[in-house]
Amino acid sequence: MRERDIENYLRQQVKKLKGIAYKFESPGNAGVPDRIVLLPGGRMQFIELKAPGKKPTPLQLSQHRKIKKVGFSVLVIDSKEGVDEFIASMGGE
Repeated sequence: MRERDIENYLRQQVKKLKGIAYKFESPGNAGVPDRIVLLPGGRMQFIELKAPGKKPTPLQLSQHRKIKKVGFSVLVIDSKEGVDEFIASMGGE
């Protein structure tokens, strides 16, 4: 399974919750998480998507630390099961 497949699955599952999974790109800030997920009720989550078994790069981990330093979390997901766990934690199926 490829990262792109997991990303598409995430978008589909977020849409079922009436949420939005924006592609996150920040010019001049390489390594930012792949998606910002916005869910009803004011819930927000940064998500880094990886192919199964792959880990974030040092640059990505540096960006994750910056995000965490200002009070937000970054969730790393590398499988459809990981997407399902995230969705369940947000009150989905």
